[in-house]
This record gives sequence, structure tokens and C-alpha cells, in this order.
Amino acid sequence: MPKCDHCGAHVSERFARVFADEYGKVRACTNCSANAGIAEVAKERARST
Repeated sequence: MPKCDHCGAHVSERFARVFADEYGKVRACTNCSANAGIAEVAKERARST
């Protein structure tokens, strides 16, 4: 099961698919980062695909 590299909390497979880096590492879960930051990453990745 994937986990947050910052706090060690488990994250869903779906969260990991969307927010993990190219090496499969989840740098921050929703508890460790601002939701606005997650939204920005999602927008950036959507533009690059």
C-alpha cells in the first residue's frame, strides 16, 4: 500500500497514481500539504499530458 514519504500515512492507490512523482514516491499526503498545492500539481500535470 502506498504511503506518504513525509509522515508515513497510507494513501490510496488512486491518490498515488495521480500525485506520485515519476519514481512512484508520494512526497506529501492531503494531511501534509495544502489542498491548494495539490490542485496546482494536478493542473500542471493535466497541461503536460
